[in-house]
Amino acid sequence: MAVNAAPSGQAPAGRLAGRWVPWLVIGLWLVLAAGMVPLSGKLSSVTTDSAVDTLPASAESTKVAVLDDSLPGGDNNTFVFVYHRADGMTDADRATVERHYNTLAKQYPPKATTAAGKDDEGDESDESDGGSPMRPSNDGKAMMFTLDVSTAYGAPEAIVGPLRDAAKDRPSGLELDVTGPGAIDGDMDAVFDGIDEQVLLTTIVVVTLLLILTYRSPVLWLIPLVAVGAAALTSMGTVYLLVKGFGIVVNDQNSALLTILVFGVGTDYALLLIARYREALHHHENVRVAMVHALRGAAPAIVASAATVVAGLLCLLVADLNSTSGLGPIGAAGILCALVAMLTLFPAVLVVLGRRIFWPAIPRFSTAVEEKPGLWGRLGTAISRRRWVAALGSLGVLGVLALGLAGNTGALREQDQFLSAPESVTGFIVLRQHFPELGGQPMTVFTRPAHQERVLDVVKDTRGVALAVPEQTSGGWANISVFPKDAPDTVAEYDTIKRVRTAVHAVSGAEAIVGGPSAENLDTEVTTRRDEKLVIPLVLAVVLIVLGLLLRAILAPLVLMATVIVSFAAAFGGSVFVFDTILGFKGVDYSVPLLAFLFLVALGVDYNIFLASRAREETVRLGTREGMLKALSATGGVITSAGLVLAATFAVLVTLPLVMLVEVGFLVAFGVLLDALLVRSVLVPALTLLIGRRMWWPSRLSRPTAELPDDGQPHADDEEPALQR
Repeated sequence: MAVNAAPSGQAPAGRLAGRWVPWLVIGLWLVLAAGMVPLSGKLSSVTTDSAVDTLPASAESTKVAVLDDSLPGGDNNTFVFVYHRADGMTDADRATVERHYNTLAKQYPPKATTAAGKDDEGDESDESDGGSPMRPSNDGKAMMFTLDVSTAYGAPEAIVGPLRDAAKDRPSGLELDVTGPGAIDGDMDAVFDGIDEQVLLTTIVVVTLLLILTYRSPVLWLIPLVAVGAAALTSMGTVYLLVKGFGIVVNDQNSALLTILVFGVGTDYALLLIARYREALHHHENVRVAMVHALRGAAPAIVASAATVVAGLLCLLVADLNSTSGLGPIGAAGILCALVAMLTLFPAVLVVLGRRIFWPAIPRFSTAVEEKPGLWGRLGTAISRRRWVAALGSLGVLGVLALGLAGNTGALREQDQFLSAPESVTGFIVLRQHFPELGGQPMTVFTRPAHQERVLDVVKDTRGVALAVPEQTSGGWANISVFPKDAPDTVAEYDTIKRVRTAVHAVSGAEAIVGGPSAENLDTEVTTRRDEKLVIPLVLAVVLIVLGLLLRAILAPLVLMATVIVSFAAAFGGSVFVFDTILGFKGVDYSVPLLAFLFLVALGVDYNIFLASRAREETVRLGTREGMLKALSATGGVITSAGLVLAATFAVLVTLPLVMLVEVGFLVAFGVLLDALLVRSVLVPALTLLIGRRMWWPSRLSRPTAELPDDGQPHADDEEPALQR
């Protein structure tokens, strides 16, 4: 195809083709960056992983957490010290445990107590029943005590280390594990410590290497990286303002996903725009005019892609889980910042630097550009000749992968979240070995004081409860600690929590509510399942509407959405097989399916948008068959590169020591590759060729005009080349 170059003075871009516009854009971005850089550094100061902020907004455990924090002494972190010796505890061991407890109790005295929690001297009593706080095991091989440390002394991450260090002085052979809810929170926080910097640096390295390999240029790779970096800083500053202005919840997980999204999506947009710009440089001598034509060709698909992802993310606002609903506006802000940067700053810098930025493969202006079929052209020809084979073969591969869904898709326990089990997790195992009667994490039951005895009796009679101990009474509420018999975060323990709730709710006037760490995990899992049923259909509907508006058709969006759903099932199934059989994970984190579905549907549709929008554009000139083959040939390389970059950025999460992030990173990366290399490259072209012009129903492109002999035989489903909109 040859396009004559228009003189610079007659460029159709008008004022946009002026030389001052790129410099103005760059100047505005420099001003914006000057304001956003300080704000971006403050994002970590507003991230939170506290239960009250991240729990489901309407859950019973959330009400318990809020009430617990509001009462004197309620803002405590509970640590459990488990001492054990294989051949039995000695007198020296027992003396050491008592000495450690006395030292730690003096070092971390409670910041606030009530009259019910103090003795006559005003000192805190050891236990509500006046007994010793040290508890020996029935087998004589272990002792334990619990220590409640006020949050005034610091977060769990800052406290758990000093607590473990303070108990290092002990006889040889006496082992100690510091566990409990506070220790688990501390070890979990330690995983996220510095995660933003780690994700950012790793992502930059990965994207840099892929851009260098893609362009094989010593300079070109730097331009998209700078533009995406500006978008990332802007998005972090924007999210900080959103948090301060609207109280949006940002946890460490969402902060890491923000970085991944901006770099992955922003680089994809850069690859698509550069491909169009390189094409235009062959046909236009003036680089500004070439960029205008490139933007006209690429911007609609990029905007539609961004709109799809933003719309999908904003669907999360209907979720009841605070951490999930918070990801919606956070991610949307990141995508919009990436969109604006890649459609303004990035093209402005490219125009200012001119053709030489492509060195050594500088695209030369020519009135006649020779087109070569290339790999993707040959693939399109092969698919055209074997349409049924390509379609059924692709669906067969996806179907086989989807069989992996029959594997272990059970919920992952909190203790199984770590790739390498920390002391808090191994301590729970030791605790269960020597204190089987204290199998699960303690529940917290709040009730009105007048009904405490009745609620206590009801709880003790509930199946699955090992022990129930009355605590403090304060602020019009009585506190009961309840120990279930079963291991934490198991189905049996969750069933016990449900039975306890049913029992205490039946006590009239008690207003009893049940919470605690395991209850929080149960409520989070139940809420996530409920959110899935609400968010997933909404995401499908919104994405379908965006596709319909872009392609101005009904059937094509339905076909594209069907392929993405099948692709998701295949990616999920294949990933479950890897998690279960190869990596040995104990289940799938409850948040993974929803997050993976959102990212794979919204991001997977991107590649179909890039292909289908180009196919529609070419169909206007060439007909459906030749239009799809031309689109595949033109976009194959860039979309594959974009898929590799996006997959690699999500794969960065696999390097982190938390199972949930590994699962999200692997599943999305695998799904993106599956979409880019199989669904978009083979399945969608094959289905389009099989369906023919009806793919664009009910637009004008679906109407028959004339038979077009394209391979020596007339085909009623092909349109004449001159078909107009």
